[in-house]
Amino acid sequence: MNSELITLYWKIGEYIQKDILEKVDKIYGENIVIELSERLTSHYGRGFSKSDLSRMINFYRKFKNFEIVATLSQQLSWSHFVELIKLENELKREFYVAMAINEGWSVRVFKDRINSMLFERTAISKKPEKTIKKDLELLSNQKIMTESLFIKDPYILDFLGLEGSYSEKDLEDRILQELEKFLLEFESDFAFMGRQKRIQIGNKDYYLDLLFYHRKMRRLVLIELKLGEFEPQYKG
Repeated sequence: MNSELITLYWKIGEYIQKDILEKVDKIYGENIVIELSERLTSHYGRGFSKSDLSRMINFYRKFKNFEIVATLSQQLSWSHFVELIKLENELKREFYVAMAINEGWSVRVFKDRINSMLFERTAISKKPEKTIKKDLELLSNQKIMTESLFIKDPYILDFLGLEGSYSEKDLEDRILQELEKFLLEFESDFAFMGRQKRIQIGNKDYYLDLLFYHRKMRRLVLIELKLGEFEPQYKG
C-alpha cells in the first residue's frame, strides 16, 4: 500500500512537471497547480492541496529515475521522502537514504538525524565525492560500514543534561544513565562492553573509560572522555 501510494505521487508529479509546467511560463504554471488542486480535491477529497501537489512535483524533480523510486518505496515511507526532497544536495540524499535503510530509522529518528546535520558531522562528508559514493555503495549493496560513516565530529550530547562545571567522572556516570540515547547518537550497531576496563601494556595498567563493540565492523571502539579543548596528545 505504501509502495502504491509513493508510485501514485511520483506519477502525478511527473505528469504535472512534464505535461504541464514545462509547456507554460512559470507564473501561469503556479495558477495551473492551484486550479489542479481545487479540481482534484473536489473529485477525490483530501491529499491534493497546493502544497501536496508541490511536494509531488518536487519529488519527481529530485528522484527522476522511477526504478530507484520503486526500489526505495519498498523500504521507505512517503514521510521519509517528504524529508528527503527538502535536501538540495543529491549526495546528502544518497547518504540519508543509505543510512536510514541500513539502520532502520523511523521517520522521527530520520528527521532528528537530518536536523542534527548528521551528514556534515560524519567524517565521510570531508571525503571526495567519489569516495563518498563508493562507501555508500558498500553500505547499500554489501552492508559494509566504513569508519568514515560512523565517526562523527562533533557528537551532540545535549540529552545528558550536564550544565555548568562537571568532571569526567560526572560525564561518564551520566552517559551510562542515558546509555540508550547515547548509543542512538553513535548508531544502532554499537554494543556496550563496559566501563573502566583494565588493560596492561608492558608493566603499566591503563583503564578504558568506555568500551564498545561495533557489530558490522567487528571492531572494539574505545571512548576516552576528556573535558576542555582538544589536545594533540589525545589523538594517540
